[in-house]
Amino acid sequence: MTKNIDERGYTKADVLVSTDWVEKHLKDPMVRIAESNEDPLLYSSNHIPGAVEIDWTRDLNDPIRRDYLGRSAFDKLMRRIGATRDTTIVLYGDKNNWWATYAFWLLQLFGHTNARIMDGGRLKWIKENRPVTRDVPKYQSSNYQAPERDDSHHRAFRDQTMKHLERKLPMIDVRSPEEFRGERLHMPEYPNEGALRGGHIPGALNIPWARAVNLEDGTFKDAAELRKIYTEENKLRPDDDVIAYCRIGERSSHTWFVLLYLLGFSKVRNYDGSWTEWGNLVNVPVENPSAEARDEAAA
Repeated sequence: MTKNIDERGYTKADVLVSTDWVEKHLKDPMVRIAESNEDPLLYSSNHIPGAVEIDWTRDLNDPIRRDYLGRSAFDKLMRRIGATRDTTIVLYGDKNNWWATYAFWLLQLFGHTNARIMDGGRLKWIKENRPVTRDVPKYQSSNYQAPERDDSHHRAFRDQTMKHLERKLPMIDVRSPEEFRGERLHMPEYPNEGALRGGHIPGALNIPWARAVNLEDGTFKDAAELRKIYTEENKLRPDDDVIAYCRIGERSSHTWFVLLYLLGFSKVRNYDGSWTEWGNLVNVPVENPSAEARDEAAA
């Protein structure tokens, strides 16, 4: 049986809330529940009563260049959902909270630290037969004013990642082993797309994001189990300067969340360019065990 959140030994347990907590706060005016999914049809099929939708493509990304929305667009988003700087934003979604942690990560870039993740996400809420609705809520627009986006603490770019590689600092590739080995350019059971070359950044550890969750209900494993994965098996230390990446940054935001908030690592950045960028760059180092094995077999 999964322990209560405050019994799992996390460094910052208050960054998670339970499904019980959310149900008790459905009508709390200081709480805004937000669903963020990979599947764009899920929210319209049903969602937590009062929950707004934050769509990762429509709401969080710049429509022209590959980047996130700027301060003005972020203000408009927050105003549309009726959030103020004092509003507690509780995020949840499908895929064991991939996109919820991605949206959470983006909130941090704009300094909205008053945010939480609903442990277990959409899967747990539905499994517990808690209330759902198709009604789309409307909230009075707020006057939200964010600071300029700050990418310096939680985000890594390709040049920073290259310097990380050159300095032999720890990187975590959170993709599937098949992607890491260069056998696939996308997750298993998805179409291959997004990069011209397969493989991984040299020296990166392969720690698939899903190892951090209990697959039966999508909740996060307790701190002792997480430490076994990250610090005992893979020899990472809480004071390491860590960069995590995947294909476009959503799975790695999940690992970023685990290391920074649940295990108390001091410096973790998400390289959201990830393999879609690195696998398309000209003349950057790549390790591809699958291709190397084929070459050796052919020799």
